[in-house]
Amino acid sequence: MQKKNLAAVIATSLILTLGTAGIASAHGMGGKDGARPEQTAKLTLISSTIGIDVATLKTRLQAGDSLATIAGSKTAALITALVAAKTKEIDAALAAGKLTVAKATTLKTNLTAHITEKVNQVRGPGMGKSKGHGMGKGHGRP
Repeated sequence: MQKKNLAAVIATSLILTLGTAGIASAHGMGGKDGARPEQTAKLTLISSTIGIDVATLKTRLQAGDSLATIAGSKTAALITALVAAKTKEIDAALAAGKLTVAKATTLKTNLTAHITEKVNQVRGPGMGKSKGHGMGKGHGRP
């Protein structure tokens, strides 16, 4: 049960940086525990920036709170940290030849606005839960 809850939180953190495509990458991928190192790093970044433990973060996200609600007065710091982390990922992909300069520039152009929107987005209780079906039938339903 804890592994499924962790996957839901990881999916939420990915949504913040990758958009809705992040949901698909968080479900059904990443081995037995459902968490890849980069996903765990983003979850850790969110919880440490906000100043709460991962269990509390998971509980609040599953209850339907937005990250902005959870972060409260630390929302701006959270957005800054997420933008910096995503910028670092884009720069690494560019340096590794996985992105063109034009694509990296495009990704960075609206990054702050996109992450701000995702941090403020309110999702209903239980969003991101999966019964092992990935994006298929039953996704997001208890």
